[in-house]
Amino acid sequence: MALTIRNRTLPLPIVQGGMGIGVSLEKLAGTVASCGGMGTLSAAFCGFAEPDFAENSREANLRALRRQIRSAKEIAKGAGLVAVNVMVAAAQYADSVRTALRAGADAIVCGAGLPRDLPALAAEVSESDAAIVPVVSGGRSAGVICRLWDRHYQRVPDFVILEGPLAGGHLGFSPEDAREAQAGRPKPLSSLLVEVLEVLKPFREKYGRDIPVFVAGGVKNGHEMRQYMEQGAAGAQFATRFIATEECDASIGFKQALLDAKPEDVTIVQSPVGMPGRAIRSPLIERVEEGRQEKIQRCNRCLAACDYKTAPYCISKALIAAVEGDWENGLFFCGANAGEVRAMSTVQEQMDQIMNEWRTAP
Repeated sequence: MALTIRNRTLPLPIVQGGMGIGVSLEKLAGTVASCGGMGTLSAAFCGFAEPDFAENSREANLRALRRQIRSAKEIAKGAGLVAVNVMVAAAQYADSVRTALRAGADAIVCGAGLPRDLPALAAEVSESDAAIVPVVSGGRSAGVICRLWDRHYQRVPDFVILEGPLAGGHLGFSPEDAREAQAGRPKPLSSLLVEVLEVLKPFREKYGRDIPVFVAGGVKNGHEMRQYMEQGAAGAQFATRFIATEECDASIGFKQALLDAKPEDVTIVQSPVGMPGRAIRSPLIERVEEGRQEKIQRCNRCLAACDYKTAPYCISKALIAAVEGDWENGLFFCGANAGEVRAMSTVQEQMDQIMNEWRTAP
């Protein structure tokens, strides 16, 4: 069952997805890793709680990221792996990758855009041998990344996260595909997995090694994880189910919003990142839909492509409000199965449940 990823051992086939802003930091990621999985910190504005964040957000983010990675690895005690999720769309993308590598992250996972230059950034930090990992939405994006990395850097991904249209947060699908998925007509994750495995095959042969694929987005339990593994996946990534745990770094207000959510409360929103996203319907979303959301007064330039003059709301401000439990002003990202989370638990209980379901799957 254990996987070898760039000379590191991952005991269990479970990846905890990165959730920002501030939902998956050192406590959650470190605890998942201590249980034998891969815990993932989110680099997105991770310094929001630093005392100088308002005046010096860039330095605050990088300082916090260094500390959080080291703390997560101390919590993990070498049992599993600690990864960092960095959005390609973030203005601090390159600096966050370099900082995470120097701080000792075991893997760098990049989504919200194609990480074309990730191998070059990794090569800058010679003391790191971290895995580099793209998040892809299907065979097309997986093929683009592999061809680019192979041609320009003579390197391919150490593993791949295949994120289907039922995932939480930002989605690598069109708004139409995202709404179809929300209406119960998603592109099957199993068919996307077949696409990706087929695209990766020649690169596996060329480099003489495996390129594991972890499926994500709507994977409900260990039973489903096992089904995907029988199709060729190495394991699965889970995120939303880890929010309602004692170790999750979000406030109790965020956790309660998830526990209170019904299936019909989960909706598709348009993010200033330029991608659709999935979140719990909240007063903020209603104000945006009705054209009542106030204009952005101050911009931290957290996103490379965001124009605060035309953006419908400030995503960093909304995500910080959410992680702090501000129901009126928060953007509460979640997966499609958020309405099924009904009770608080611990990371260990979640990990045990997934693996017990995996073992007992028919």
